[in-house]
Amino acid sequence: GATVGETFRALFETWGGVIPLGEYPEIGMGGHVVGGAFGFLCRELGLAADYLYAVEVVTVDAGGQASSVVATRETSDPHRDLWWAHTGGGGGNFGVVTRYWFRSPGASGEDPARLLPPAPQSITTFKAEWSWGDIDQPSFLRLLRNHGTWCERNNGADSPYASLWTLFELHRKQFGKIIIRGVSTAGAAAERQVDDHLAALGEGAGAPQAKELARMSWLEFALNPFPDLFALPPGGVSVKVKDALLKKPLTDRQMGVAYDYLTRNDHDVMGGMLGLATYGGRINTVAPDATASAQRDAILDLACNTGWLDPRVEAKNLTWVRAFYRDLFVESGGVPVPGETYDGALINHPDADLADSRLNTSGVAWHTLYYKASYPWLQRIKARWDPRNVFRHALSIRAE
Repeated sequence: GATVGETFRALFETWGGVIPLGEYPEIGMGGHVVGGAFGFLCRELGLAADYLYAVEVVTVDAGGQASSVVATRETSDPHRDLWWAHTGGGGGNFGVVTRYWFRSPGASGEDPARLLPPAPQSITTFKAEWSWGDIDQPSFLRLLRNHGTWCERNNGADSPYASLWTLFELHRKQFGKIIIRGVSTAGAAAERQVDDHLAALGEGAGAPQAKELARMSWLEFALNPFPDLFALPPGGVSVKVKDALLKKPLTDRQMGVAYDYLTRNDHDVMGGMLGLATYGGRINTVAPDATASAQRDAILDLACNTGWLDPRVEAKNLTWVRAFYRDLFVESGGVPVPGETYDGALINHPDADLADSRLNTSGVAWHTLYYKASYPWLQRIKARWDPRNVFRHALSIRAE
């Protein structure tokens, strides 16, 4: 099937358009879009699923017969529920996607060049680093607090910083660095935008010791974004990612938990980190029930990550990342229960731990964390289009 990178190239070279797809060009489109799909342009343009006009799906009926169905977002379409399920319902639930059609909401006409947002004229990327050797607990807390405050203040779709997306990488102290990187589509104003952002983060905590800035074409960036971030060692690496969407900045208690876990001296957990990606903006202008991507109030996507090469240290890495995540959300049963502070988690970052009552002690079901109030509707769609439960996995939707 098509990849994100292939789609970026085809849209740009054929029509000069873009969809706000995810970060890594090798991601497969089939499972990416159906999970909502956010990426570098999400704060400015929203989710890729917000642009889904139609989907072709091979489904299996009650008699075991496979057939191809096209479902659109047109209100008169009798298959519209199947389209809706593919705007955030998650992969491996309803059938095999064989084709997507994309169109901006409200777009009309037949000219493909006018049916999607134009791709950015250029992209400015940046990367800045703080040395852990210069970071003590007070400066760490100040840095995180500044970051959360900035995200909360600049979360609106009308913010002058909606064109800026960042990833704050709080690596373990053994790694040696705390990194923030990002992209801006602000053109000539991008460098000033980045400088203002870094100044706000470093206030009272110290400016970053190193900063890199580069300007390039959209396609050049989209096909090879942040090579050091996505580079994999020969043979690959095992990873565990635990996701959460935040409506508010981390509390002082949570920041203290992060400092404790990131500064522990454990040589078997070299790949551990806390990642904070900016969210919101245009994403949050869409009603929670307009698509199956129900989380429309977050300001940050949080990820507790770890990775390992040696299978002998797998257990230690899993123990570390699970404990870190649990302690961040200990006040809500070890998970980000949707409410005033959290907005659950993204199904495109699936984590079977959320369905484990030993690790999720909140009493809130895993499907509420991923789908919120949309789950009953997804169950009805599942019952209609996959009555034999052919498409299933550890976190698949269960029919009514």
